[in-house]
Amino acid sequence: MQDEAGHAPASAEVVERLVAAHRDFLKFLEARLPSRAVAEEVLQSAYARTLEKGGAIRDAESAVAWFYRLLRNALTDYYRQRATEARALERQAEEPLALEDDLHTAVCACMKTLLPNLKSEYAEVLQQADLDEQPISEVAAKLDITPNNATVRLHRARQALKRELERCCGTCAAHGCLDCTCGATA
Repeated sequence: MQDEAGHAPASAEVVERLVAAHRDFLKFLEARLPSRAVAEEVLQSAYARTLEKGGAIRDAESAVAWFYRLLRNALTDYYRQRATEARALERQAEEPLALEDDLHTAVCACMKTLLPNLKSEYAEVLQQADLDEQPISEVAAKLDITPNNATVRLHRARQALKRELERCCGTCAAHGCLDCTCGATA
């Protein structure tokens, strides 16, 4: 009997041997992965692959060694995927949001007028991150704070600017101001 891929199912003796070594496999993975949950996930995935391609193992004696090789490959795949994701996140964090030229030029003039009304640390982070479009890591370095602190400060600054815009501009700020004619008064 074969599956759709033409593989015979693993023999009962092979499956029994692999299940019996479950605790050892999990211990092996836990020592090499960040948490037990991740180790269990990798192990379950490896078991699933074994069931899919288990017919390749005929000898129950070599099943455990074969499975350890499969687990080492799974570890390599796991860390390769994490490294790829980390690089993608770093690139995304380093690149400023690219605003379309039309939208960038249409940003409400009130913002620049109202920046001096904000706390200086808020005005500074808004100027650098939003108006000058500098990456948050560069802004943090210039302000001599951590990138996480800069992100929090930017969030709070945007909230303060929003309140100031709503106070000054009223409904045009609340509903999207692209052609400001309120004549902001600071």
